[in-house]
Parts: sequence; C-alpha cells; structure tokens
Amino acid sequence: MDRRDFLKAGAAAGLGGLVAFPRRLEAAPQVPGQQTSSVSAIRLNSNENPLGLSPSARMAVEKAIAEANRYPDAAREELAEALAVKLGVTADNIVLGNGSTEILQIVVQASDASQGTLVMADPTFEAISWYQRTLTYAIEKVPLTSSFAHDVQQMRDRVAASRGSAVVYLCNPNNPTGTLTSSAEIDAWIEEAPETVRFVVDEAYLEYVKAPGYWSAIKWVQDRPNVIVARTFSKIYGMAGMRLGYAVAHPDTARHLREFLTWDNANSLALAAGLASLADEGLEARGRAVNEVALTMTRNCLDELELGYLPSHTNFLMHRIQGDVKEYIGRMRDRGLHVGRPFPALPSYNRLSMGLPEEMEIWAETLKDFRQQGWV
Repeated sequence: MDRRDFLKAGAAAGLGGLVAFPRRLEAAPQVPGQQTSSVSAIRLNSNENPLGLSPSARMAVEKAIAEANRYPDAAREELAEALAVKLGVTADNIVLGNGSTEILQIVVQASDASQGTLVMADPTFEAISWYQRTLTYAIEKVPLTSSFAHDVQQMRDRVAASRGSAVVYLCNPNNPTGTLTSSAEIDAWIEEAPETVRFVVDEAYLEYVKAPGYWSAIKWVQDRPNVIVARTFSKIYGMAGMRLGYAVAHPDTARHLREFLTWDNANSLALAAGLASLADEGLEARGRAVNEVALTMTRNCLDELELGYLPSHTNFLMHRIQGDVKEYIGRMRDRGLHVGRPFPALPSYNRLSMGLPEEMEIWAETLKDFRQQGWV
C-alpha cells in the first residue's frame, strides 16, 4: 500500500485529515566512511511512535511551560486520577514513573530479599535485569518456546526450585519478538502462586494488540498484592522522549513502591502531555491505523523477498536476515536508515520499528536493493 492508498483507506475509516504526513522523506546519500546524522536519518530502531505528540498534547506542553517553575504535585495527582478513571481503578492503585523503566527499577529495589530470584524470558526487554545488578538476586533466564511465547511452565519450574522470594518478569507482548503469551496461562499461574512470588507484567505495547486470547493483568491488582502491571506513554502516545510511565498495583503494594521513587519524578511538561493524550479520544486509533499500514507494507516486502518474520502484535517486527546482522545494520545506516540492534538469542533476525508509510517505503526499496546486491 502506497501513500495515496493509505490516505484513501484512512478517509474510509473516518481518519481522513486526522493524520498529517510530512513531505516525502529522502534517504541520505551513501558516502563511504561517513557517519549518518541521527537527526537526518530515518529511525526505525527504538520502537518509537513516528507520529510524535498529538496536536492536543503539543498545545498542552506549550501552555504548561508557563508553570514550569512550579513543582508538579497537583499535576501528578490530576494525571493519577485520570488514569484511574480510564482503567477502572482508584488513584491509590497508580504509581507514576519517569518512564516505565523507573517502574521496573523500583520494583526490583522494593522486592529485593536475601537469596531472591529474578525469573525472566530470553530474549526479553533487558531493563529489569540491569536494575538488579547491585542487588542480591539470582537471575534465571528461560528461553522462549518454539512459538516465541514465554515458556510459562519452565518459568514456574525455575521459581519452584528457587530459594526465598521470586520476581517474575513477563513482557507481554514481548520485546524484542513482538509475540504474545497466553493471558489464560499467565492467569492460571497467578491464581495458584503464593504471595512470595511477585509478578511484574509489562504491558508497554498493550494498545496495539487485537488478538482475542490477550487481556490485561490489571484484573488482579485489587485482590493480589503480588501483581504489578507496568505501562508507558512512550509507545501509543508518542512520548518516549518525555519519560512518563506508571504502575498499577494493589494499594498496599503501590504505597510501598512509592517509597523508592525520586521526589517529583514526573516533570510538569510530561504530565501535561500525558493528561492531554488521555483526553484525546482518537489518538490511539490513529496510532494503530498508521502502525497497521506500516506493518502491512513491511510484511509485503518481506514476503516478496521470502524473508521470514515473527507474528507482531506491536509497533515493531522481527524479521530474518541472510548474512551477518551487524553488517546489515551498518549497511542500512550508510543508507540513512537506523534499524534495530543485534539480539544474541536471535542472531539471524533484525528488529524493525514501524515508521511512517513513507519511511517504510524507503526501507523496502533499500532492502530490495540489498537483495540485488546479494547481501540479504
């Protein structure tokens, strides 16, 4: 689907005029030995939302600058209340973070105990393992299943064999694979597990998922103090650079987690953008629409070149590469395209973040040229 087809499809879906595209992006010329500027390059490497802040969020940020000399206490309370209404919980369940990565940091700090164990998939989002490095956890990394889901049974076995308390990290959909783990299987484990097993369910990409076998773990937080759900404004809301995330947890757990936060950890401009984004009823639909077009274009190109890929339920896609992945990344960078970093557990794959349709067209043209060169 090209730009013209996308605009027609958007209008047919009631989105016409709500998604504005910049002029056609041109890939930077290839100059041997030259490093591509991160400003001029097409960035398809960090799972960011190419639409950026919504217009209403931009206006809110501009207005909030006038109050940037004031501490954000009132704004923090307002955002927590708005999130509670959206999620059907109370403000006592909400813990705001400097991105969802701060949530992961305070969870491992607040849960640390002598001989505790951190159980996680391999590969998965690495941040939670980084934050435990100065603590006393033993780490158990469990390879994904053949369908690239979390191996819940193996994770359960590792927890059962561990000593003391355990923290279980479940990134669902998973990063970097974009794949899903059965919510029913996770629910069954939560229901049977003792409170010494703390579940951290990372739902950073929840808004992109359409699969019927998937649902949020928020259903557990009122009755289970050992379940913490981490979410972010970085993805569907396009706020990766503003650093705003949150946890949803039992009130007692949320109160304990707040003891590990930095004071006034969410800045006033991010809070203003977050509040405006929540109030923008069409924002999520616009983001999903653009993402679906980009995914379709990407899959079509990969199918044409007979390069396999994993089923994605996110704003990125993990696809196969014939040849050395690091060399492929470097060649893409030379063409003005930044694609995902290597993942040791998947050495023949590259993670590609979805950009605007125009950007994906340039990526597809470049990949086809690589095929002609015999590189992929």
